[in-house]
Amino acid sequence: MKYLFSFVAIGTLLLGIWSSAGAQTEVTLLVPNPFRRSLDKLVPDFESKTGYKVKVTYGRSMGTRQQVARGEIFDVSILLPPYPEALGSGNIDPKSATTLASLTLALGVKKGAPKPEVSTPAALKQALLAAKTIAYVDPTVGSDGFATRDALHKLGVLDLIGSKTKLGANAGVVANFVIKGEADVRIFYLNEMGNPGLDLVGRLPKKFATPVNAR
Repeated sequence: MKYLFSFVAIGTLLLGIWSSAGAQTEVTLLVPNPFRRSLDKLVPDFESKTGYKVKVTYGRSMGTRQQVARGEIFDVSILLPPYPEALGSGNIDPKSATTLASLTLALGVKKGAPKPEVSTPAALKQALLAAKTIAYVDPTVGSDGFATRDALHKLGVLDLIGSKTKLGANAGVVANFVIKGEADVRIFYLNEMGNPGLDLVGRLPKKFATPVNAR
């Protein structure tokens, strides 16, 4: 089953439970929602090439950590940090962690809208202060929201833009805020840039938005 590790190398850190994987033909996989689009494309090809059947369970980033911490059994769990409760539960082997990829935060606007400059911290700060409404995932629900809040804090604008922040339950909801004109810009994981109603402005500077590793 080592083939699965390389095949789903899409920017995550993997925490696997492989004690009986060699004797089975079905692999159960727990995946946070940010990887749904990637896995939906990768899994069918993997199944056709290996003969294994992959049963995928998708969930919110916070929820998947709690599922592992509760002891729900999956052959492989892809988790996004922080996940101390999952590690502390004893339900996963920390030594099985494998770095597969990193998630990068980016800024998006409604398709056809002017694109602000965000290539430097100063430019990004100016763009956020100029925006009327800024949308991102609720930090208590999704890891992209957690990472966004951390980046805004490091940039020194978290409190400055608090009154014009609009939070959503997931990336799809946040995208619709911008498309419907309820928000000017959206901060999100770059790999979730699949909505045709949005334009990518650019990645957030790594100095303040360190790529998030998933395991």
